[in-house]
Amino acid sequence: MAKTIESSELIINSDESVFHLHLKPEQLADKIILVGDPARVDLVAEHFDSIDFTVQSREFRTIGGTLRGERIMCLSHGIGPDNIDIVVNELDALANVDFATREVKDRRRSLQMVRIGTSGSLQPDIPVGTPVIAVKSIGFDGVLNYYAGRDEVADLGYESALCSHTGWNPLWARPYVVASDPGLVDQIGRDDMVRGNTISAVGFYGPQGRELRLPLANPDINSRLESFSYDSQRITNYEMESAPLQGLSLLMGHRAMTVCSIIANRMNGNATPNYRTAVEDLIATVLDRFVS
Repeated sequence: MAKTIESSELIINSDESVFHLHLKPEQLADKIILVGDPARVDLVAEHFDSIDFTVQSREFRTIGGTLRGERIMCLSHGIGPDNIDIVVNELDALANVDFATREVKDRRRSLQMVRIGTSGSLQPDIPVGTPVIAVKSIGFDGVLNYYAGRDEVADLGYESALCSHTGWNPLWARPYVVASDPGLVDQIGRDDMVRGNTISAVGFYGPQGRELRLPLANPDINSRLESFSYDSQRITNYEMESAPLQGLSLLMGHRAMTVCSIIANRMNGNATPNYRTAVEDLIATVLDRFVS
């Protein structure tokens, strides 16, 4: 018997679109580019051969169209892991729930999601402007810990070693470590991209070891993260969304990965706010490899 989802759990708008994204099932494409900034959606869509629709709701902006004969869409998720929880769940509902009956479909539809973002390097030899693929993502946000099956998709050995090495603060959410889709990594990644281990932080300042006026509970956390290695894999960079994206996708049967342009080096203390050209180049490269 098919599972039926109550209206309080999956809110469907009066126009039959999903609650936050305001997308309708028939608008969903199997190939999706995710970006944080709503303005960046237009940079991606400039590469489309045709545009079929544009939808804007809060920070969630979507443009759908075609590229090289394939349907594709770009969606902005805003900032932070909580937004990823909304985006992935609602995209999955569009794909795998019958909005007329509210029943989960028998046949599952798998989406391909590539997030293009910006990030801060945790290694002195990864300079500003470098694209880094999150082959593994380390979630400091705790989102995946709310879902059954979390341990089945996570690297528990990596988690334990990281907690031991850093003296993990018990007040923080337990970190989870999840892999990106290896097929997408091979498709998008080349020798012009670093394959790394990326932290998804729950905030931009204190949660990433930035100290402004407020002192930090663990001021040496970044130096401990820089020195950590597991199976010869070091932690390369910070951002805020890759781990929940990859973790939820693994649980739901979707394929996902993240690639970020480094805009700051936390160990060297340098950054550039003028990163638009690097991001535009990365967008063009990803689209060329994502849609063949």
